[in-house]
Amino acid sequence: MAGRSVSAGVFFSTDSVQRMAFQALCGEMFAQLHLAENVDQVVDQLGQRQPDLLVLDLNGYNYLNELAGIGTLIRSRAGAPVLVLCPFDHTSWLPELMTFGHFDYRICPLIDDELRQAVVQALVQPVDAAAALQQQLLDKEKELRDVLGVQRSLQRALASIEPVETMAAHICLALCNFPGVRHTALLHMKERGDLQLVAQESRNHLDLARLLQRRDRLLQSPLRDIFPPLLSVARGELMLLDAPEKAGNPEFAMALHDRGVRMVLSLPLRAAPGGPEIGAISLMFDRHIMFSREQFACFTGLAQIISFALGMSALQHQNEELSGQLSQMSTVDSLTGAANRRAGEEMLDHELRRARRYAIPLAVLSFDVVGFQSENDIYGSSVGDAVLRTVATIVKERLRTSDLLARMQGEQFIVIATHTNAADAMRLAEKLRKAIMEADLPSEATVVISLSVSQTRSDDGVSAVLERLDVALQRAKRVGRCCIEPAD
Repeated sequence: MAGRSVSAGVFFSTDSVQRMAFQALCGEMFAQLHLAENVDQVVDQLGQRQPDLLVLDLNGYNYLNELAGIGTLIRSRAGAPVLVLCPFDHTSWLPELMTFGHFDYRICPLIDDELRQAVVQALVQPVDAAAALQQQLLDKEKELRDVLGVQRSLQRALASIEPVETMAAHICLALCNFPGVRHTALLHMKERGDLQLVAQESRNHLDLARLLQRRDRLLQSPLRDIFPPLLSVARGELMLLDAPEKAGNPEFAMALHDRGVRMVLSLPLRAAPGGPEIGAISLMFDRHIMFSREQFACFTGLAQIISFALGMSALQHQNEELSGQLSQMSTVDSLTGAANRRAGEEMLDHELRRARRYAIPLAVLSFDVVGFQSENDIYGSSVGDAVLRTVATIVKERLRTSDLLARMQGEQFIVIATHTNAADAMRLAEKLRKAIMEADLPSEATVVISLSVSQTRSDDGVSAVLERLDVALQRAKRVGRCCIEPAD
């Protein structure tokens, strides 16, 4: 190799075995190669002479806070070549270290040829420095266009707050606009730690559910310890797998290679910074890309936007549920489950207008649970409440979906029967009377009902209908037990 006899290098690793292995594999590429086992030794070497290449092996580190000295070494190089060897399960360190300065990186484990090639590329000096700088500027400009393109696509996808499943599908489609992306997926944490695949967009016929052998409970997948998105959720970190075989599972690697996947990037999703993980996004590429600091920052920013959108979707869903509960509380009688008086009168007014507009028949029934007060006096209010609930259930089970049962007051109810004439209304009243008489009510005394039936008129209002029904109902009570009286 040209320039080998004059190249100087420093290789840093805390592992003596790794230092000796690098010496054996790459020592001949350098006129001088210094091996360092701690940061202070590297600082000493850099103080004596700036080497052509500094190689920093991060294998053996376990936590990011142990790398404070590594960032200082990268900054001291001031743009001179640095090659960082980073273990696959700690690739989240790369964007953090990039804040200290530029460097090339490779993800471990590495085969010998891959490491030698990385060192060769790092040592090669451009023949035309000006042309090389111009190319770097063009590359940065393209990166910026790619980043802005996917950001715009994502913004369009999140223009409105939709259900999580719909929003996730739009997100996956938008992320496929990044160059080289052939598959995207969004994993979302449901109740009780159940991680689910809620959406995926495939340009290579890859079915992630089949690969993971499930669509829900993904953290129980056999691939939970090697598949980047699952690791992102479990650890709360960015994960970059630049070659499927580095995950250490040949079958998994072959499945991805068969679909043209050469690299997988995943990022965790959090509802709030520092909060618990609510899922992950996954991007699979058909090529190897050496990400820059700006690109890492772009993907991290996109993950934050997606997290915010999912949080807003969940909040909207909760608000809709709460609104539904409040609406039900304002329209439903809590004891019987029938509509309350206000809802009953509003429904009656609506149906009266509709019957008048379209000239269709409408009937209204009113009934009173006779003897109800005596039941309460003898057996207590709990028995009386149970009687009312049972009667309401019996009536609702015999109504059509278009009919409405409403509790008007105490033990008095009405039934709004749409598209029903007077004769059919009388038959319905008889069916309800008979069903309640034959029912096994929660009471030791006999409880019966009196009913009144009214066929509405074209000029009727709500108060007029209810007044006629009340007059007929009082007449039914006077006539005898369990009677049906038509309203005048």
